[in-house]
Amino acid sequence: MAHDLVIRDGLVVDGVGGEPTRADVAIDGDRISAVGAVDSRGAREIDAEGRLVTPGFVDIHTHLDAQLAWDPIGSSSCWHGVTSVVMGNCGVTFAPCKPEDRPFLAEMMESVEDIPAAAIMSGLPWDWESYGGYLDSMERLPKGVNAGGMVGHCAVRVHAMGERALDEEPASDEDVAAMCDLVAEAIDAGALGFSTSRTALHRVPDGRRVPGTTADARELLEIGKILGTRRRGVFEAASALGERDRQGVHRTRPEVALLGEISRATGRPATFGLTQTKRVPGLEADALVEVEIQNAAGARLRPQTTARGIGILFGLVHRTPFDGAPAWRALRDLNLDERLAYVRDPARRSELIEAAEGLQTIAMTDIFVLPEGDARYDLGAEDTLAAHAARRGVSPAEAFLALCDERDGELLVNWPALNDDLNAVQRMLCHPDSVLGLADAGAHVGLIMDSSQPTFFLTYWVRERELMSIGEAVRRLTSDTAELFSIGDRGVLKPGAYADVNVIDFEGMRLPQPEYVHDFPGGAGRYVQRASGYEATIVNGEVFMENGEHTGALAGRLLRSTPDL
Repeated sequence: MAHDLVIRDGLVVDGVGGEPTRADVAIDGDRISAVGAVDSRGAREIDAEGRLVTPGFVDIHTHLDAQLAWDPIGSSSCWHGVTSVVMGNCGVTFAPCKPEDRPFLAEMMESVEDIPAAAIMSGLPWDWESYGGYLDSMERLPKGVNAGGMVGHCAVRVHAMGERALDEEPASDEDVAAMCDLVAEAIDAGALGFSTSRTALHRVPDGRRVPGTTADARELLEIGKILGTRRRGVFEAASALGERDRQGVHRTRPEVALLGEISRATGRPATFGLTQTKRVPGLEADALVEVEIQNAAGARLRPQTTARGIGILFGLVHRTPFDGAPAWRALRDLNLDERLAYVRDPARRSELIEAAEGLQTIAMTDIFVLPEGDARYDLGAEDTLAAHAARRGVSPAEAFLALCDERDGELLVNWPALNDDLNAVQRMLCHPDSVLGLADAGAHVGLIMDSSQPTFFLTYWVRERELMSIGEAVRRLTSDTAELFSIGDRGVLKPGAYADVNVIDFEGMRLPQPEYVHDFPGGAGRYVQRASGYEATIVNGEVFMENGEHTGALAGRLLRSTPDL
């Protein structure tokens, strides 16, 4: 046999914007050896007639830093065509870390990203102190996906400053020098960049803002220069967009301007999360105007946005919209069958309905009942819990319980706290400087399920709405994200590139409802979401996933940064 694997007669999408072209793809070892008419046979062949053949998707905003230690396939990302992930976002990482600081970093990750600290403490090997040591540890772990990480400001500050890292006073020159040394070690070891959190939303368990939130421009610029002198790495921020400073002035434009200054001073790209919120009308438009100003002045800013609302999920399976009432919170102590029996008991159901009366909670006009069948995230006013209640002539709590009963406890409702306006999402997706991100795989595991973003993007925006061509959509999922983080030879289908490939039944792609499972260490729960239509996902030349099932292959590699040429 001339080749290890041949994908035959597929509609090849190159990843750089080209439209589907009928061709074969030959793979030898971990590389693509030919694209076009391949006459020689393969030791294995995949019939891809009528199927899209794309590069593997590159997800640049994940928090799989801990999960890959006990879940080497990186679910749910693996079910959505993702073959490479970037970890270490939002300033929260597990390295550098002194042994005595491990519980603090784990608890901070739980507080910020809703990943159970007990699972982190028991699931990670903790056989490092430096960030380079963490990367070495991740390299040793078997992985189904390629993974790289940024070094986080929170861990750097704690390592350099101890308890003072949480102070809101500026760091001293000595503190900044110590942090720069730590970041230099991380970048030299192969970190893909540096990340920081500047939003007041991110807190440690005692309520204080995470380390680095109020760091001054001097500190950030000095750290950024480490990336610049080494000509590698991305500066990433969870910025304080829409928040106000102590004088009451909105920070959106100044925050973007600061990232522009850092980018220009260092010569490195900077990226940050950008979403629409009705709490601050026009926030995303203001940010994009400032991005254009900064980029016109020589910066390289790439705001990240999502393909749909960032939705908080509620259901009888886990948290409910009414957990502010003790009677509702008590349901968490029961398993699902016991909860369902509880709400089916007329007396107990009445107690729950009464407990919800007058409860201060999310507006029921903002919570959408996910339909049965395929998941939908483009729901309207008629789909809100308030509308369901009005049609039944009952309270929202009573309607919620009735729907839980009728669907045997599988009801889910969704509160799109951010990006609830899909028209705004469309404008952000179409902006030339934006990049797909914020899927948050591995984070907020009991609250959201956004790592299915590639499937929603392709089925809704491309197949259903025809917002952009298949070639452009695949570029956004592959080479665009890979190039931002200088992930070489991935995100494209060409001879010599790494053989990370998807074979997709585009018309057959479906996105089912999220599910709540208990498969984290210690039985901790999380939401997962599968997909159909991904007939094969190949990582470094080995078939990793086949029709949604793991083949047993764990050919993923650690992604390390290299200097730009």
